[in-house]
Amino acid sequence: MEERNLIEEAKRDNKYAMNKLLMDNYKIVLGYTIKMTGDSTLAQDITQETMLKAVLNIKKFKPEAKFSSWLIKIATNQYRDNLRKYKNTEVIDEYVECNDTGPEELALGNIQYKEIMDVLQGLSYEKRIVFILKHYQGYKYEEIAEVLNIPVGTVRSRLHNCIKAIIIEMERRQII
Repeated sequence: MEERNLIEEAKRDNKYAMNKLLMDNYKIVLGYTIKMTGDSTLAQDITQETMLKAVLNIKKFKPEAKFSSWLIKIATNQYRDNLRKYKNTEVIDEYVECNDTGPEELALGNIQYKEIMDVLQGLSYEKRIVFILKHYQGYKYEEIAEVLNIPVGTVRSRLHNCIKAIIIEMERRQII
């Protein structure tokens, strides 16, 4: 069954359709949350909470976006709630326009995944989320802006600043 049909069926309380949607997207959400948290146990908890919220709110889903984007948005909100709950966050609201990144992104292409993930865990979650959605989930700037409810310029700024911070830290560690 096509995703749109599954969504419509799930909205009509078809348990098979809802289960199929969740199973088709589970690995995407879990992979995202693992990258965000750096903790597989916490990531599994957030993923489970995300799936539960999706089940409870399926009738509110508007199929203008991909179902996986909706789940990522829910997971991001769950992650933020978790940070607020344990007061492990600093909120940064930066609305600075910047150009698309270029050479920095290319330089990161040769760095090993584990090393980047280690550096990412030291950055603010706002920067980490944008980087992961762009480079590991393949989202476009506009999709990231929609998921995070921020302007496209903020997405670009955070991505640019994140890449700069990764490069600086990698150079400090003498990895690049």
